[in-house]
Amino acid sequence: MNKVKFKHQGIQQIKEGIYQADQNRIEFDGKQCPLNELSLDVPVSGTVYGTLLNYKGEYAKLEPSMNDDPYKAPPKAPILYIKPINTHIGYGTAIPLPEGVEEVSIGAALGVVIGKSAKKIKKENALDYVAGYTIVNDVSIPHESFYRPAYKEKARDGFCPIGPWIVDRDDVENSNDLGIRVFINGELKQENTTSNLVRSVEQLLEEVTDFMTLYEGDVLLVGVPENAPTAKESDSVKIEIDGIGTLENKVVKEKIVVGGGIV
Repeated sequence: MNKVKFKHQGIQQIKEGIYQADQNRIEFDGKQCPLNELSLDVPVSGTVYGTLLNYKGEYAKLEPSMNDDPYKAPPKAPILYIKPINTHIGYGTAIPLPEGVEEVSIGAALGVVIGKSAKKIKKENALDYVAGYTIVNDVSIPHESFYRPAYKEKARDGFCPIGPWIVDRDDVENSNDLGIRVFINGELKQENTTSNLVRSVEQLLEEVTDFMTLYEGDVLLVGVPENAPTAKESDSVKIEIDGIGTLENKVVKEKIVVGGGIV
């Protein structure tokens, strides 16, 4: 059982509960409720930062071209990007499939939720600045370029499901050894583990906060594993991370997604 913080849709107040993974239900306010009966909102309110090339397999795939133009050398610091607020959606909310796009890439990521302002911290005490962990689906339109900001492919409305909650930091024994699985329509399509990170959670926090401040409520994605699966219209996507839970969303054509201003 893990302590979790979550938000009901349409309610600003953060709730606290206990997640019972073996029964996939949550206990709060003296009652027990199956996860699939809850309408959950995005459990974070800060900036969401993604990290590129932080899985060994992903790094190895691009390593042969790192000495080519335009940079002519491997990156020396974490490569970050932002998933802006228009991309954030909660558990169970439809992922809009843009007009003219056949499929989207599913980026399963562990999200590290910051608990207090962090600047120039050291890896030895980096977890003191962590409130907990959540699951993030870094959705994108499949693309090849890593040499320019891919905002058109990564910053679409609804392209960043987050949730279903934040698991308390102390309930996750080792964030550098968590299994990650992606299921499309119930079929296992990808499996990896955070033990394959190039930079551990603590090392990543040290290097990122060396040049910028992370604030309470911000989320730092540790990276997306190589060979991300794709999903088409009407596909159900489930991301499962050991000790954190499952994040489920369905891909729906953008024109028929109701709400969120998408018509």
